[in-house]
Amino acid sequence: MIQLKDILYKVAIDKVIGNTSVAIRNIEFDSRKIQLNDIFVAIRGALSDGHDFIKMATDLGALVIICEVIPKEIINGITYVQVANSHKALSFLAANYYENPSDDLKLIGVTGTNGKTTITTLLFRLFKKAGYKVGLLSTVKIMVDHKQYETTHTTPDSLTINRYLKEMVEKGVEFCFMEVSSHGIHQKRTEGLKFEGGIFTNLSHDHLDYHNDFAEYRDVKKMFFDQLPKTAFALTNIDDKNGKVMLQNTNAKTHTYALKSIADYKAQVLENQFNGLLLKINNQELWVKLIGSFNAYNLLAIYGAADLLGLETLNTLQLMSELESVEGRFQYLISKNNITAIVDYAHTPDALKNVLETINTIRTQNEELITVVGCGGDRDISKRPKMGAIAAALSTKVIFTSDNPRNENPSKSIPPRTVKYNPMRMGMMTISLVTYKTPQSLPKINSRGERSVTNSRSSACPSRSLVMEFTARALMITKLTRNSGAIDDATGGIIVSRPTRVAPASLSARFLFRLKSANSDMLT
Repeated sequence: MIQLKDILYKVAIDKVIGNTSVAIRNIEFDSRKIQLNDIFVAIRGALSDGHDFIKMATDLGALVIICEVIPKEIINGITYVQVANSHKALSFLAANYYENPSDDLKLIGVTGTNGKTTITTLLFRLFKKAGYKVGLLSTVKIMVDHKQYETTHTTPDSLTINRYLKEMVEKGVEFCFMEVSSHGIHQKRTEGLKFEGGIFTNLSHDHLDYHNDFAEYRDVKKMFFDQLPKTAFALTNIDDKNGKVMLQNTNAKTHTYALKSIADYKAQVLENQFNGLLLKINNQELWVKLIGSFNAYNLLAIYGAADLLGLETLNTLQLMSELESVEGRFQYLISKNNITAIVDYAHTPDALKNVLETINTIRTQNEELITVVGCGGDRDISKRPKMGAIAAALSTKVIFTSDNPRNENPSKSIPPRTVKYNPMRMGMMTISLVTYKTPQSLPKINSRGERSVTNSRSSACPSRSLVMEFTARALMITKLTRNSGAIDDATGGIIVSRPTRVAPASLSARFLFRLKSANSDMLT
């Protein structure tokens, strides 16, 4: 067992009541997990305050309480440590408890609105192909060399991060690639970590339900680069207007990448097809299996990071040509009937626009582009009308879902209040998208005479069969809604739309679909 005083290094302490030489078993910030001789860290969260559970923690056997406010009731034999910021204290405690594992490998953080998962995952695959033992901390999964763990957050809590980093060090991992979210930065989850480098992708509308405004969102991202040490590198996309902002106060060695500007790492898209991209990177031509200009930026960031981490250029280019697209990131499949299904978890207006513009650039315009899109509940509602307008403008037909409503009422997530329709002529139709573990039959008529459509999905990374199943269901919906429709430009509500015939701004809808879901976790 380790002593408390040994893991308080770098923790900003305001006050101590009790003995810091006590031996502790474990660190927890969830009072329900407390056991005898544990440290309980009282964290203030959005929904609850850990300070309200200090008594519960002591009753369960907590020996040490880390808190921002000392409780009125002091119990003999328990050590109380008052700190200015419990989140920050937890990060240093976790790093010290696990013997600062980030010092013993090269940790690279990737932040920005879009592209984090693609860049980290492909860097992981590239370095693994190059013969290294590699780790990954991403939205999709956590990898310790060959061993995979499930994940629930883009940036896990500091205890989880350091626990996996410790395991990576024990397994001989040399490089770890990590997604760094604005939530993670703001909640000090990355404090106490030593980064070898940081990569900035881009910045667009996202998480404004959490951050007060876009400026705050940008400044939180910038904090990550402000905290990089002199020994690290900072690689930024300067085609993004916020790219240079990220470098303003960093101590790290600065490097840039771009498609449109003069940069250290420069690329040009020569060909863009459904089977891949032909790029020229620093005067070297390269064919890759990824699609779209947004992926050209991702690949350029990967190339720059590999160069800064010491990989030989020609070897890097060869390995990049072998990379496959990341699951759920412009993942495309073609059916026997030549129907192309594209799955992308675009969850911001900018990401959705990139995906649809890429498709429209490549397709011959003889095909229908049917977009199924939704926004998760309890999240930034201000981006929904923007995504709705983008989807309607760039698609032949659009189907909106109230996917993964969380605590929201699904029937209210796509409000009909400003959509005009003729109930006498067309009426109102309800399509229900529900997630089941096993495929369900298409579509059914309920007791009220409404059609329902079910969707099957078992994980965040859909299999080929599930993608095709989903596509079949989407096509069935379009058969039910073949005539036309329009979008509620004010609310993002829905819709089946033919923008070539009916301008979204006209709000002249012939159909209104109120899409409901039973805790579905569909595409965004």
